Amino acid sequence: MIRYFENMDEFKSKLNHKKFEEQGSVSAVCPSNIALIKYWGKREIQIPMNPSLSFTLNKSRTETELKFKPNPTNDFSLKVFFEGNHQPDFEPKIYSFFKRIEDFVPFLKDFEFEIHTSNTFPHSSGIASSASGMGALALCLTEIENLLGADLNADQKLKKASFLARLGSGSACRSVYPGVTVWGKTDSVSGSSDLYAIPYPYKIHPIFKNFRDTVVLIEEGQKSVSSTAGHDLMNDHPYAEKRFESAEENLKKLIPVLKNGDLETFGTIVEHEALSLHAMMMTSHPYYILMKPDTMKLIENIWTFRKQTSVPVFFTLDAGANVHVLFPENQSEKVSQFLKEKAGNHKMIEDFTG
Repeated sequence: MIRYFENMDEFKSKLNHKKFEEQGSVSAVCPSNIALIKYWGKREIQIPMNPSLSFTLNKSRTETELKFKPNPTNDFSLKVFFEGNHQPDFEPKIYSFFKRIEDFVPFLKDFEFEIHTSNTFPHSSGIASSASGMGALALCLTEIENLLGADLNADQKLKKASFLARLGSGSACRSVYPGVTVWGKTDSVSGSSDLYAIPYPYKIHPIFKNFRDTVVLIEEGQKSVSSTAGHDLMNDHPYAEKRFESAEENLKKLIPVLKNGDLETFGTIVEHEALSLHAMMMTSHPYYILMKPDTMKLIENIWTFRKQTSVPVFFTLDAGANVHVLFPENQSEKVSQFLKEKAGNHKMIEDFTG
């Protein structure tokens, strides 16, 4: 597979490289997203091996305030507070993020930063908090850049925030845009890029507006194998190239579906993507399984319910055990009753595309 790297000069700051003495705070809200076409496998730095497409969620979001004041040292200075509590364990990841983006955000060593962040959903709940968290932080940084005189317009701010967020968490680049978002260079989507996400540029059928995503929390807490480790295992995976080709083909197939509202084909593509993702985990070296027995039980119940009732309800999975149950808004009552009966004692988070 031939890839390329685009010119990144447009993301370098237009600010003069001087010592900034301002202080203050900015804030941003960024939602999470759920990928329908999954990316699994990347190369340095945070470049996807295949394109991905996601629904940005509405209620599951991160709210971040970034405080800044002059920094007397010559190094990065930051503290992270989550839900009001200082979290030193979160700081190495942000430190690494700052090092990656320093060429594009030249004022990072000029300030001491306090990052105050909180989620509207439980941490480690199967909703991508790294995506919404890094997205919110990137939006804050572009806001500070404008306060210092960069004069980025609204579109430029979002594009740069997407570019920066990708360098912290790949899927975060998709979260800065609402609705349907695409990340990864593909001939199927005009304007797509490996360096940042773009809003889906084609027509979307009304059935996919306010599409529901109810997350059934099969397992809460940290995964046994992180997504970062999982991506790395794709480097020598025996089926990696076929998986990249399959994702590209599924994205191509999904474009007319999103236009014409063909829910049956939509479900076939989305569920195939979810199971393909987990098949890569189960056939890597070393192999591992993140799905749990209750994951499979709920998937089978969805299939049975759909066959018996013809209700268009589908599932997708992230790199974990929890199940994202997808369905049109007009089927909410029927699916809600189904989940009350079949989700057992598992908690649920009800959301929709925003």
